Amino acid sequence: MHYKKLLLACLALSFWGVHAQKRVPEVEALLNKMTLEEKIGQLNLLTPGGGVATGEVVSKDVESKIKNGQVGGLFGVTGPDKVRIAQEIAVKESRLGIPLLIGSDVIHGYKTTYPIPLGLSASWDMDLVQKAAQLAAKEATADGINWNFSPMVDIARDPRWGRISEGAGEDPYLGSKIAEAMVKGYQGDDLAASHTMLACVKHFALYGASEAGRDYHTVDMSKIKMFNQYLPPYEAAIKAGAASVMSSFNDVDGVPASGNKWLLTDLLRDRWGFDGFVVSDYTSVNEMIAHGLGDLQAVSALALRAGLDMDMVGEGFLTTLKKSLDEGKVTEADITNACRRVLEAKYISGLFEDPYRYLDSKRPKKDILTEENRTLSRKLATHSFVLLKNHNNILPLKKSGKIALVGPLADSRENMLGTWAPTGDFNLAVTILEGFNNVASGATIQYAKGANISDDATFAKNVNTLGERITIDARSSEAMLKEAVDLAKTSDVVVAVVGEATEMSGESSSRTDISIPESQKKLIRALVATGKPVALVLMSGRPLTIPEEFDLPVSILQVWHPGVEAGNAIADVVFGDYNPSGKLTATWPVYVGQIPVYHSAKVTGRPAPESGEFQKFRSNYLDAPNAPLLPFGYGLSYTTFEYSNLRLDKKEIGQGASISATITVKNTGDYDGEEVVQLYLRDVVRSITPPKRQLKGFQKIMLKKGESKEVTITLSPDDLKFFNAQLEFVSEPGEFEIFVGTNSDADLTESFILK
Repeated sequence: MHYKKLLLACLALSFWGVHAQKRVPEVEALLNKMTLEEKIGQLNLLTPGGGVATGEVVSKDVESKIKNGQVGGLFGVTGPDKVRIAQEIAVKESRLGIPLLIGSDVIHGYKTTYPIPLGLSASWDMDLVQKAAQLAAKEATADGINWNFSPMVDIARDPRWGRISEGAGEDPYLGSKIAEAMVKGYQGDDLAASHTMLACVKHFALYGASEAGRDYHTVDMSKIKMFNQYLPPYEAAIKAGAASVMSSFNDVDGVPASGNKWLLTDLLRDRWGFDGFVVSDYTSVNEMIAHGLGDLQAVSALALRAGLDMDMVGEGFLTTLKKSLDEGKVTEADITNACRRVLEAKYISGLFEDPYRYLDSKRPKKDILTEENRTLSRKLATHSFVLLKNHNNILPLKKSGKIALVGPLADSRENMLGTWAPTGDFNLAVTILEGFNNVASGATIQYAKGANISDDATFAKNVNTLGERITIDARSSEAMLKEAVDLAKTSDVVVAVVGEATEMSGESSSRTDISIPESQKKLIRALVATGKPVALVLMSGRPLTIPEEFDLPVSILQVWHPGVEAGNAIADVVFGDYNPSGKLTATWPVYVGQIPVYHSAKVTGRPAPESGEFQKFRSNYLDAPNAPLLPFGYGLSYTTFEYSNLRLDKKEIGQGASISATITVKNTGDYDGEEVVQLYLRDVVRSITPPKRQLKGFQKIMLKKGESKEVTITLSPDDLKFFNAQLEFVSEPGEFEIFVGTNSDADLTESFILK
């Protein structure tokens, strides 16, 4: 008899709450029936291939392993019919009929892709972030997926690291809010509902701090820095109820994360109370061999003892744990506890009650790539764009006259979705040329490529290893440039779409030079030399170094990689149907040599002068400013906003009390628009050196032209706390300064005393 029949009487799953606080009788009964080999089998996550792998290994003999009870989950399998085949093998042909978890990397939408996470974070709109995750869950579950390897909540302060594109940027406060919203969006209120899926928080932990911005590289930092700056988004996701966690590739305090007991047990489970399951990243258990921690048996035993429950693709658990048990290197309790946590995840997903609840063949047509979904993707994209500069108020453009649309990304369908969109189809994306014609039908739009994304053949080859996104045109660069310049000369205005191809950022896409490639720089210079008004539409998966372009008489709209509705969304903003409201969530350096540069850095004992002028024996550069090109929280609008009358409701508060700041914001321009009001806090004196300022609150508001509004942001007692040298979360008496404004350089300030 298949065990699923014993579970048909399962009632509501409300026992789960934020974390499972008690054992599930049905799971315990199943554990008592399982052999050791079957328990180990539940710890094995495989991929039969066919999807986008993040490693070189593809599992073999998957079907026979499922039949033998040697597989706990699969990824890389999509579609109700294909997933049903795998699930039926598990349920009908294995001894106990335990259903499979079906995972996938649904990073920024499923089939209906929306902006890359760094772009989505620039919306500063938590309702939209949660709706985006809900959309992803609705579509992915319609295709049979019940477990998502998202959200990625790694703090990243080095834009050379390609995976900065997958997260929410540099700030732990904003990153925590986004982590919470995404978990709630994926998981909803009922994980057994057919439109929700298990979230998997990654990469635990500190992956975004890899040295030199090089992917998979080592990480080394103090625990004070971990707790105050890098760990908060992970904890926020756990508090929001995330059902699973993925370990990272890097080491933490000298021990790789996948085998780090302090990380996976002492911190995650004992300190934070997490009772879900932990899965390794792609072959990260096996990769501990290269880290220097022993052979496959040794590192597999180390990972299990550390608190890792499921081995992704490497199969070290499957092939070595029995031997390690016989040799006393692991205990049966270690194996049973890991298996229990995997089974509990299947239980809360409702898979024991109905293994086929995600396999309705009618749902894909009804729920995937619908007009409603594409409309939401278009809205998400428009809200993610950041207006970096608007020279002579070139933007928004009129929907008339002659417009030269040039650049290697202007009619490049394959580069609209962005990195980590393995479930999307770029053939369905709207190009920018198409979007301009759709939105501005009254204008004459003429297109010229103008340049290759890069003329560097070796660089293009490296980028194209994950799918060709850079092609070098057979025409000479001089011929393409002349065509674009001639077109510009006969046009009223020029829009140049430049920046990065899809795979120039993302996993395994680190860059030492994060400027616009020289081929495109030449195009921009030549277009400006025509004397025509020029607007740059800048596409990238990371902050770029653009001091030259910023100094030119051009407007610049940063659009990231916007997703399947890219062209329509960009046209909506360029032609003024939506007033851009995005704000940067990662600082943009002037030069790579400034990295890391971020808004919450500490003030040193010899700080640079406030004027920015060089002074000997101060913390400054000989050849560059300390200040970034664009600060955290920066973003312009087609309208303007005036801040005034900052006031606090108290001048002194006691421990455990809240305090509120109120400011008046007025729309002083000619367009209705949205503004993100940001509050930063500085703890003036404390027992460990404080950051210059930290984001501690924000509100996104809508103001009609001429309208004023009072905005109140309340600081909770926890907002005044930090982790001290003993890693105690405390607030200390003393003076605090509050700064409120439109970005992290906000200069309206008040202060209060905490007694």
